[in-house]
Amino acid sequence: MHCSKINQIMRVANQYYSGQSGLVILMVDPYRLKADLRWEPGTDKRDELFPHIYGPINLDAVIGVFACEPDREGSFTLPPNLT
Repeated sequence: MHCSKINQIMRVANQYYSGQSGLVILMVDPYRLKADLRWEPGTDKRDELFPHIYGPINLDAVIGVFACEPDREGSFTLPPNLT
């Protein structure tokens, strides 16, 4: 599963999910995660790494769930409780 650091979330959401509704952001505690977590390059040729989870996410690793709905133009902004 592709994941993002907080400063990567909106760019990824707007690039790949523009206009889609019903999305949520899961905040995952990597220290509670039982599946393998690997930091790997993204596909957009930038020199940045993204976390990827290889396996199921155990529920006790999820420490927050945040609604992420696009505005009328289809763009996302970071939910206020994550800024």
